[in-house]
Amino acid sequence: MVCALASACCFGTASVLQAVAARAVETGSGSGVDPVLLLRALRQWRYAAGLCLDGLGFLLQVVALRSLPLYAVGASLAASLAVTAVVAVWLLDARLSVAEWAAVATMCVGLALVVLASGAQGQHPGAAALRWSLPGLVLVVLVTGALAGRLADRPRALLLGLGAGAGFGVVEVGVRLIGPLEVPRIFGDPTLYALVLGGAAGFLLLTSALQRGSVTVATAGMVLVETAGPAVVGLLWLGDRPRSGFEWLAAAGFLASVAGALALTRFGDPAAEVRDGPEPPSRRRRPGRTPGGQPPQRQ
Repeated sequence: MVCALASACCFGTASVLQAVAARAVETGSGSGVDPVLLLRALRQWRYAAGLCLDGLGFLLQVVALRSLPLYAVGASLAASLAVTAVVAVWLLDARLSVAEWAAVATMCVGLALVVLASGAQGQHPGAAALRWSLPGLVLVVLVTGALAGRLADRPRALLLGLGAGAGFGVVEVGVRLIGPLEVPRIFGDPTLYALVLGGAAGFLLLTSALQRGSVTVATAGMVLVETAGPAVVGLLWLGDRPRSGFEWLAAAGFLASVAGALALTRFGDPAAEVRDGPEPPSRRRRPGRTPGGQPPQRQ
């Protein structure tokens, strides 16, 4: 669980850096799957630093996924939004409302409940059909991302967020299913290719969502699919179970974690008002007002 929480800290901090960088690059082709946009974002040092943190977070996530039930890891990773919110307060001079601080507290309580109720990781190896379905799901994610480019900004952001969450969810399930890394056997395992392509698809769609449209909507879709999808797979097909008699506690904790994450989805875009860092005091706008004196429009 320590690795899962450390992974959430890495992912949450990386989101702040990547959101700032993605908003600083020129708009791409408008397609949901835009590799050129990703290449431009990589030229930003903040995006590169975010990727390094993502890499460290992924290694910690792998350790957690190989030893914990998927629902426990999912609840921990949802906490990355709480980390993003706190880091945005620290680095970008963002402000959390009372309700948002309550959401952070709710996530912490939810995680504590999940930890208390978690049982041993299921030992089911997973059916062959499940392994072969993962690459097919990644292809569906990529096609969905391409089709999203034809939609208006708000449904586009939601579709990209759902697709990114599915891609990252494939990675979580793939890490759990992949067998021993033995050459050449590993190259015949479809899980390996699903894992690599799922991560790439998730990054591609998420970068497009960060760059244009309502990132709040995109982040909500991503959180729902990335946490709930693998949890369902673990419970139905891999034998993950809470401790006997504590099923209700695990369910309550998981729901509290996801609800808290959804309440904090606006911090999936901490750079909405500050692209390159906080404004100096002499230029900073009064809280609650736009330059024209009108109340700000929340996403």
